Amino acid sequence: MMQMRILVATITLALLAGCAGMQPAGGKRELMIVGNDEKVSWDAAGKLVLMPPGKDTVSVIDIGTDPLAPKILANLPLMNSIFGPPTNLAITPDESLALVANSMEWVKDGEAWKPVPDNKLYVIDLTANPPKLIDTVAVGKQPSGMSINRAGNLALIANRTDNSISVLRIAGKKVTLIDTVAIGEQVAHVEFTPDGKRAIAAKFPNHKVALLEVAGEKVTYAKQDIPVGLWPYNLDITPDGKLAISADNGNSGAADGHLDTVTVIDLEATPARVIDKVVVGDGPEGFAISPTGKLAVALLLKGTNSAQSAWFYNRNATVVALKIDGKKVTRTNEVEVRGLPEGVVFSNDGRYIYVGNFMDSDISILRVDGDQIVNTGKSLALPGHPASMRGRTR
Repeated sequence: MMQMRILVATITLALLAGCAGMQPAGGKRELMIVGNDEKVSWDAAGKLVLMPPGKDTVSVIDIGTDPLAPKILANLPLMNSIFGPPTNLAITPDESLALVANSMEWVKDGEAWKPVPDNKLYVIDLTANPPKLIDTVAVGKQPSGMSINRAGNLALIANRTDNSISVLRIAGKKVTLIDTVAIGEQVAHVEFTPDGKRAIAAKFPNHKVALLEVAGEKVTYAKQDIPVGLWPYNLDITPDGKLAISADNGNSGAADGHLDTVTVIDLEATPARVIDKVVVGDGPEGFAISPTGKLAVALLLKGTNSAQSAWFYNRNATVVALKIDGKKVTRTNEVEVRGLPEGVVFSNDGRYIYVGNFMDSDISILRVDGDQIVNTGKSLALPGHPASMRGRTR
């Protein structure tokens, strides 16, 4: 009997040790949406290659059940575009709807194809099994970066060709264009503050961030701009609403080997103002702040779609971590991912980061370790080239 007890105890300890080394499955479903553009590529000389349409997809992915092994729930055949910041889509806070803006339409140009500004917004029902397209809404020309408020009843879309911002009401599963706010110059992305009472918009060619006032469904351009770094393309706001950070892309949206910055804006100050600029590297485009508010990441293009003969060309790109301590933002570490990283999404708990590698048609999975980030070495293969990515609005 004693030998049997020893044997059982040994087996039990072994099983417990094995379980301790296993990654917890996570359990609860958590959604991410990815736009895959199959119409655009670059050759070895860095020349843009435009291909026929018809193969784009929008992937709906569960990253919650097992954070290290995300599962694709649906691939919807919807056109979308790499032209614009990788924030042309969004998920409502309750994960019932996804909105996807198609920035560019593809038209015949002799025997070739060319892009022209589109005006379509796709509405996807995420509660359906599988998720499905339920509506298409006409918005402004070249709809790009967008944002949904925390209440889940209002959305804003930056229209790059129209120099305007579309305002949309969300009522259940019905999405309606209710207003258009003229900005007077090109805006690339727009983001609500957490309380939903303000928004900020990136004025890409003029190196500024515009402030908007929001009262119910009425959105007003306050005619107050904040000067930031060169070519602000993407931006985000901390969960407490105290800071905004713009990713200053540099070189009109392309890497050039020179260092670029992110700009830190104090939204609590009256008036809101720039309080710091942090050097991150060459060509920050994808950018996001963690739900914890303690970390941000900037994705550096680093010439991965440039001519392979260029002095600043790199096969792989990198992600830079930024520690947020109150109103102080500090660069911590940098990890390698793959070619032309565009979109980036934090998991709801802030423990994992998902980076879409356009050139390699996959997603790199990173882990947060304190104020550092670590590449887990795990990835998710996609049915196309990820041009944009977003998790649910928080």
